[in-house]
Amino acid sequence: MAQVEATTERVVAAAPDTVFDAIADYSGTRAKLLPEQFSEYEVREGGDGEGTLVHWKLQATSKRVRDCLLEATEPTDGELVEKDRNSSMVTVWRVTPAGEGQSRVVVTTTWTGAGGIGGFFERTFAPKGLGRIYDAILANLATEVEK
Repeated sequence: MAQVEATTERVVAAAPDTVFDAIADYSGTRAKLLPEQFSEYEVREGGDGEGTLVHWKLQATSKRVRDCLLEATEPTDGELVEKDRNSSMVTVWRVTPAGEGQSRVVVTTTWTGAGGIGGFFERTFAPKGLGRIYDAILANLATEVEK
């Protein structure tokens, strides 16, 4: 069983603090950023960054739905980590300065993939599919914070 990783990044025309606050705002902004692949979004504890517990279902493909219960931590400035209590999936959001009034947002999701032929297909196709989903989130984030 190999580690599977999907990474997406985007430069956003807003200050790093503004961008990070939007990403970490589970009780407000975050729900607005999610594309159609997400359903049953619910903040169960907290709602703003560290200590938040949030639930959603992620439909990565027509047949694959992942029930996620994510616990958020902020281990360092500009870094938000979401660990899924239901699986090995971990998503790390990093927001860094990218010039005057701009931010670079990098989102990386890793998980322990399946073995065998199923694992081969997962390692081959899942990062691309998840990358498209997170690209949509980052586009929505840019629209939200660049107002």
